[in-house]
Amino acid sequence: MQSRSPLIGTVIAVNASSGDAVRAGHEVVILESMKMEHPVVAESDGTIADIGVAVGDTVEENQVLFTLTPGAIEADRTVAGPGTSSTERADLARFQERRRLTTDDARPAAVDKRRAKGQRTARENVADLVDPGSFHEVGSFAVAAQRQRRSADDLMVNTPADGLVGGTATLDGKPIAVASYDYTVLAGTQGLINHIKKDRLFAFTEELRLPFVLFAEGGGGRPGDTDSHGVTGMDCMAFSLFGALSGLVPLVGIASGYCFAGNAALLGCCDVIIATENSNIGMAGPAMIEGGGLGRVEPTAIGDIDTQSRNGVVDVRVADEAAAVSAAKRYLNFFLHRRIEPRPGNDEALRGVVPEQRTRVYPVREAITHLVDGADWLELRADFGVGIVTALGRIGGHAVGIIANNPAHLGGAIDSDASDKASRFVQLCDAHDLPIVSLCDTPGFMVGPEAEKSAQVRHFGRMFVVAGSITVPWITVVLRKCYGLGAQAMAGGTLHGRYPTLSWPTGEFGGMGLEGAVRLGYRKEIEAIADPVERQALEDKLIAAAYERGGALNIAAHAEIDEVIDPADTRARLIALLDAAPVPQPRTGKKRPMIDTW
Repeated sequence: MQSRSPLIGTVIAVNASSGDAVRAGHEVVILESMKMEHPVVAESDGTIADIGVAVGDTVEENQVLFTLTPGAIEADRTVAGPGTSSTERADLARFQERRRLTTDDARPAAVDKRRAKGQRTARENVADLVDPGSFHEVGSFAVAAQRQRRSADDLMVNTPADGLVGGTATLDGKPIAVASYDYTVLAGTQGLINHIKKDRLFAFTEELRLPFVLFAEGGGGRPGDTDSHGVTGMDCMAFSLFGALSGLVPLVGIASGYCFAGNAALLGCCDVIIATENSNIGMAGPAMIEGGGLGRVEPTAIGDIDTQSRNGVVDVRVADEAAAVSAAKRYLNFFLHRRIEPRPGNDEALRGVVPEQRTRVYPVREAITHLVDGADWLELRADFGVGIVTALGRIGGHAVGIIANNPAHLGGAIDSDASDKASRFVQLCDAHDLPIVSLCDTPGFMVGPEAEKSAQVRHFGRMFVVAGSITVPWITVVLRKCYGLGAQAMAGGTLHGRYPTLSWPTGEFGGMGLEGAVRLGYRKEIEAIADPVERQALEDKLIAAAYERGGALNIAAHAEIDEVIDPADTRARLIALLDAAPVPQPRTGKKRPMIDTW
């Protein structure tokens, strides 16, 4: 059996001699061609009959290299094969050691510091968020760009992943992308290399249309990197690329501990911000404040959780990182699974939500709790714009956005903050194809000189222009008051929208508050009566008549709304409409240019 050369090359090794017994697969001759080695092996067990070449010979393609006589051989006569070893390969061993240095186990002191602060590591947060075993990291072997001031070993040990753990994974079986700044590495600052990593990850996210979760803890830009060819670093692409994801994929930001400057800028681009009680969030940290000549401040004095919840920066306030991850999962569930197996609501309880006494306030969140599947819903910006409640929930298994007037605040009147809150929430729902359910109980927009100082004309106008730009279903259910422009805004601009407008029997309607309308419209008649008792009696009679004309049943009789329903039938009505609504078609790009950050 002749073994021939597969190509033109030079013999660099001959690993057998005539008469040697070899096993099948033994590398008898090794050739080199174009700097690559090509072993020629024995094709069966046998004995070498003849070796036709020597080290240094140049051979032609198809030239005979050796002749093998096939046959059984004794094991102890076999020539040992080259390169056989029971030890681990050197390249694999080096890889495993470098991989070990990227793990939390390699840095026990850093982990202990996190524990002392009651916080978790970046890798622990990522592992808690994603499905087990699904995380595929990118850029894990990166180190800080400080080779001019630190040794390679120092950088590998103390700056793993250059302070940013990121990659792709799955959540509930759905693909997502995730990045977590690592505060144990140079205070979670944004370095040259981790900016490059972010740019790559953001590009993957756009290409693959992946929801993105960002753990944003960190101190912003890093001044200590020395290996840059530039000066300011302001030509980095991270902020442009991340901003471009708005409206394309869901963006979730999580803050715990200190989150300043560049980290806060990325956080502020997110659709939703989830923050822990120990959070301090600010566009400038202590160093920048002092550098601006504004004195020294403690980091804990900047953007505390109370401040950032009340002013609307934080959407969901939670106790700690574990709760933040749980909230992120709940939030993303509405976008990853647009429809799931439905759970029951509490239909009968809806009948008792609105008191019979029409001037008595009630907790509108109870209406939401009874309306949604399993009493399970997630409120956003609870401490800001409190006149309107914005929430995500499910009705009949459908993921929906819910807006509801809060009659316990200003009687449900809509002020500037509530207008902004509702307008941005509607953008969020429309961008990601979530139907909107509006629960209306408002006397209208807020009135008075003080209200106008808040630029209410512009803020309130947002509700109309945003509602006029959407394509998702908007279904309005009037719980009680439905007065004036505020009510029209809660109905997407008109009671005759693309989807039916429903009302509970407690609904009352008017171009303005009925008491005010009577006092303005009948002022002459009322003031003409001298007797105060008779005057009040006439006013009461006129108001009662106005309520009769403005009651839900009479409004339905004039077809200004589509139907008055038993509150216990609300879920059934909504489910039927949601089931009938067109299913959004997959898009290759954005539906909206972006989601307003405010």
